[in-house]
Amino acid sequence: MVTVVKRLLLLATLCFTTLFIPIAPAADKPVFKICWSIYAGWMPWDYAQQTGIVKKWADKYGIDIRFVQVNDYIESVNQYTAGGFDGCTMTNMDALTIPAVGGVDSTALIVGDYSNGNDGILLKGQGDIRSLKGRPINLVELSVSHYLLARALAKNGMSEKDIKVVNTADADLVAAFGTADVNAIVTWNPLLAEAEKQPGSHEIFSSAQIPGEILDLLVVNSATLKKHPELGKALTGAWYETLNTMHGDNPTAVAARTMMGKSSGTDLAGFDAQLADTYLFSNPKQTLDFVQSKALLTTMQSVAEFSFKHGLLGNGAPGADAVGIGAPAGVWGNTANIKLRFSDEFVKLAAAGQL
Repeated sequence: MVTVVKRLLLLATLCFTTLFIPIAPAADKPVFKICWSIYAGWMPWDYAQQTGIVKKWADKYGIDIRFVQVNDYIESVNQYTAGGFDGCTMTNMDALTIPAVGGVDSTALIVGDYSNGNDGILLKGQGDIRSLKGRPINLVELSVSHYLLARALAKNGMSEKDIKVVNTADADLVAAFGTADVNAIVTWNPLLAEAEKQPGSHEIFSSAQIPGEILDLLVVNSATLKKHPELGKALTGAWYETLNTMHGDNPTAVAARTMMGKSSGTDLAGFDAQLADTYLFSNPKQTLDFVQSKALLTTMQSVAEFSFKHGLLGNGAPGADAVGIGAPAGVWGNTANIKLRFSDEFVKLAAAGQL
């Protein structure tokens, strides 16, 4: 009996002691926030978030990735630059002229696509680029639309001195084109498609004539990516799984594109029309070929020269090469001030099936 009592007392003591043993809390997953805005080439990210593809890949690497929609595109880039997000969807020009110029070392983790007709110049009545001489042209000043216009003029032996740029908010462009006072605009889809419905309107130049120059990227803070390569692996894996899901005419692909279209304010037909003007790098091999090419640096030099000419590299910039741009093919610009990097590290893993 005494032995039984002793055993009971020992058991009680052990239980009591166990209750008060400090339990180490489970390590919290690192959380990363990515901002995005509506555009055909970025809708796959929203789909991946909504359907659990992002979560699946984040879980695989023990992290938490949260995509946050910001309705104002430029504001999303500004918030990323200010440190409010770890990554952001943006164009190559804006990646250079906002975060890179602002001193934020950024990496283009995913080169998702290039505009292949999603940006264009519309004119009412007869004419071509040369007929723009002496005319006012409405566009969002210092945007990729402005860059497109400059490239169109240069290809036709003209310059911005030959025309007058009228700065117009993107939300006002379609309505402005519907008035008698505005005869030429530069814009992007879905605004481009809507404006083209105006009687007598026709497209006289599009981004399809400068392929590979207006790029749509997922940019991530370089320091964050270096510290957490698992973020790059998860995002890259989620991206290519999503592209594979939406490709083709099978029910799953159609349902995916239908969902993306609805989320962007259109239907399947409308979204497919936008995708037709978007050159998606649909697999890692295509992306690798593009990112590793010297043509990428040539394009970025053109973008930098335009940006410098228009004061987008800052008042103190001594030249177009003030900011260094790194890529697998080399560096263009200031090697001591590389602030924009095009990486092939994670796409290589995807191409090799090693994610």
